[in-house]
Amino acid sequence: MLKFTPDTNVLVLTGAGISAESGIRTFRDSGGLWENHRVEDVATPEAFNSNPVKVWEFYRQRYQDSISSKPNPAHFALVKLEQFLGDNFLLVTQNVDCLHIKAGSKRVLEMHGSLANCICTKCHSKLAIKDIDLTQPIPLCPFCNGFLRPDIVWFGEIPHYLSIIDDALRKCSVFIIVGTSGVVYPAAGFVLTAKLMGAKTIAINLEKPDNLAYIDEFYQGKSGEILPGLVAMWIGE
Repeated sequence: MLKFTPDTNVLVLTGAGISAESGIRTFRDSGGLWENHRVEDVATPEAFNSNPVKVWEFYRQRYQDSISSKPNPAHFALVKLEQFLGDNFLLVTQNVDCLHIKAGSKRVLEMHGSLANCICTKCHSKLAIKDIDLTQPIPLCPFCNGFLRPDIVWFGEIPHYLSIIDDALRKCSVFIIVGTSGVVYPAAGFVLTAKLMGAKTIAINLEKPDNLAYIDEFYQGKSGEILPGLVAMWIGE
């Protein structure tokens, strides 16, 4: 039975599955459509360049959904694990809905950006979406009047924090994957790095992930039902 001490170095990767349990849908739930939109039409740089009004319509709704959604027991279980491990804990999420932060997680890297923020395409200023005028078809930067875009890493763009994540993968003794399909790279390849560096690898997901061959322990089911019990066991509660 795996037991953690405060010195255990744990890296956690979360994906769309943990947010789905809070009612946030993903594009993979409906035949490649994301809330009835083709990914190519709302989640690529090309989509924004060709039709920024449509892209902003889509992300306004995603932002409103993120405000109204609530963390579930899996989010709170990870907060408890962080409180036990302190600086030996790091959470990397592919999700942009801010639910981990809303739950109380502090050591979080949002590798695909955040619905809470936007960036100016001209002067590159970063602003909180709550502070901009969302009634504009294309919100404008208050500093230079350039187009603002959601602070989201779209398909074809490079995720944030990759060097920090790589360093953490090489140092961790336990790598935990929650709610990911093991399909989308580069995140799907993180488990291989952790495994090669000697980490114990654990996954919780509704379905068997594509990278199951690199996972030591797999728990199939809802993370909100499974993870709280696992965390309690790991920290000896």
